[in-house]
Formats: sequence, C-alpha cells, structure tokens
Amino acid sequence: MDSVIDPSADVLWESVSTTIDRAGQTDHMPRTDEDWKTVRRSAVSLVEATNLLVIGPRRVAPAGDKSEYPGIELEPEQIQKTLDADRAAWVRYAHGLHDAAMVALKAIDSKNVQGLMDAGETIDEACENCHKHYWYPDQKVS
Repeated sequence: MDSVIDPSADVLWESVSTTIDRAGQTDHMPRTDEDWKTVRRSAVSLVEATNLLVIGPRRVAPAGDKSEYPGIELEPEQIQKTLDADRAAWVRYAHGLHDAAMVALKAIDSKNVQGLMDAGETIDEACENCHKHYWYPDQKVS
C-alpha cells in the first residue's frame, strides 16, 4: 500500500507551493487541464488505496521486513500486532484518509487551488494521526 499512498499523497502535497529565493517568489500550482488531470489521478489513487487498506487480512509489511528507522518507529511486526488488536481503529484511520482525499478530489474537480492546498493539510493530518497510533510509539494522537 505504501507504494500507492505515499506517491499519490506526494503529488497532491507538491501540487501547490510557493518558493521564495533571491530571484523572487515562484508559485507552483496546476494551471493547465493536463496539470489538473495529473493531480486528479493521484487523488483518485489515494481514495482507492484507502479502500484497499480496509480489506483484510492484509499485512503491513512482508514477513521479516525491518523498520527503516529503528528506535523511532515500531518494527512492522509490532505495528501489525497493534493493528490486529484493534482493527476498528485501523478502519477509522483509513476512512479519515479517505475523507481527506475526497476533499482534495472535490477541490481538484472545481479547480480550486486554495482548496487543494487546504486539503493537503487535511491529508497530512489524517496520515499523522494514523502514524502516531501505529508507527511512532512515543507520540499520542492529539
């Protein structure tokens, strides 16, 4: 799932930005129909990936996989154990991401740049709520 969720969310997050440097300010946003189609594809992929998250049984990682950041995040087997202990919470987090991605899709369909930027924050919050519960042992969901 990570191979669908992360890249799709990244496209949405990177679709609207402002860079300020010595040359001045550069605003990046979808401008053409093709730009909007590209961003929309990622939003649809993210929405559909959330549906796949709730289909079980699905492992968070292949057996034997190790954390990329030991000591910072739990190991995949620990994450799986937490998920299995309260599957309803996992489904709620997946639905939260689904709802956030739908906000992005609505903004994209209306070509609303500010709405897309706001949706990016909502998607980030949905991701972090889940990560704090399952990946980062010393952080609590706010």
